[in-house]
Amino acid sequence: MRIFLTGATGFIGRAVLSELLQAGHRVIGMTRSEDGARALESAGAEPHLGTLEDLASIRSGAEKADAVIHTAFDHDFSRFAENCAKDSRVIGALGAALKGSNRPLLITSGVGIGGAGHGRLAREDVFDDGHPNPRIASERAGNELLDAGINVAVMRLPQVHNTEKQGLITPLIEIFRAKGVAAYIGEGRNRWSAGHLGDVARLYRLAIEKAEAGARYHAVGEEGVGTREIVETLARGLKIPAVSIPQDKAAEHFGWMAMFAGIDMAASSALTQQTLGWHPEGPGLIADLEAMRYS
Repeated sequence: MRIFLTGATGFIGRAVLSELLQAGHRVIGMTRSEDGARALESAGAEPHLGTLEDLASIRSGAEKADAVIHTAFDHDFSRFAENCAKDSRVIGALGAALKGSNRPLLITSGVGIGGAGHGRLAREDVFDDGHPNPRIASERAGNELLDAGINVAVMRLPQVHNTEKQGLITPLIEIFRAKGVAAYIGEGRNRWSAGHLGDVARLYRLAIEKAEAGARYHAVGEEGVGTREIVETLARGLKIPAVSIPQDKAAEHFGWMAMFAGIDMAASSALTQQTLGWHPEGPGLIADLEAMRYS
């Protein structure tokens, strides 16, 4: 297939790009810079200049493709709600370009949207339309396209990691470095699901090849890693103390990250593994955190 890939030079997008090319697909990679375009050409992809704010550039890229994978997202979490709303507009633009065809669109969301209740694993067959996480906007936009007859599926991400980046944990490290102390809330019993970057990239490929309208997938290799274990691992790497703080001090310590720091984001990928024959093989989150260079 000829696949239009947004976010093709990003952390996840680069891995997806490599996976697609190795599998024999042709890729049109979206980038916002000439440097990015050169990198895509060197990798063997066709560059497409565009931005998330320029919906015309989004549509024109999708119009040239047999399928679309949307991984791009504005990761300025201090403007998270605004950026989630922007993502819904991008998804709408991609859908407009695919209307009237059965060309598949694979969009990206978070595992929290499949939350099945406090302390229970999020599941692929759950869509919590009342979820307070602003990322719900992405899946609502996908549902609107699905209702309009467009072939849309959703990839829900946990904390995607290797030894260089680890989802929300990467900015968490910078907060801890600035504070000089690593903190978890209360007893640190809330859990975060995780997936190794290589496994996640392979799952994107399998999902776009399956092209099942309405499907939701969880790119989860580990269902739930305790935040206390995560924080204590970071503390050892940063050579700073790990401490517990009460919930009412979370905003002061974590800033914008407080909205995520104390919530349970554990999730299952049982249905995904059964449906696509995908089985995670990469290192676990703690292993990657222990192997990374903190200097």
